[in-house]
Amino acid sequence: MPHESTDGRDAAAWSPLESEGWYAARNATTALRDALVRAGLEKDFPYLRADMNAFGHGLVELGRVSPDTAERLAKLLRLALAGGFRRDRDGDGHEHEHASATSEEQHKGRA
Repeated sequence: MPHESTDGRDAAAWSPLESEGWYAARNATTALRDALVRAGLEKDFPYLRADMNAFGHGLVELGRVSPDTAERLAKLLRLALAGGFRRDRDGDGHEHEHASATSEEQHKGRA
């Protein structure tokens, strides 16, 4: 529209590389990929990729997986929860990852 503000930029020149959402999605995808490699599941998530929606929000595309892969992922999550891993939100809405002291000590004992 002729009267819409473009802030000096043409919308057609926009790039996802200028978006915080893109970098957040890329970093989260990399972290998930690394965890899947450690779990031996790297070949089971062939559609894993960083993406963005039309509003510029970063997304992580997990894609379709086999029932066996979904069961293995569920087992890993159950083990993590049983080991004391949890995610809490503080009063400011920020998330913090926690592992119980006993699970950390157990991990050190295995190393």
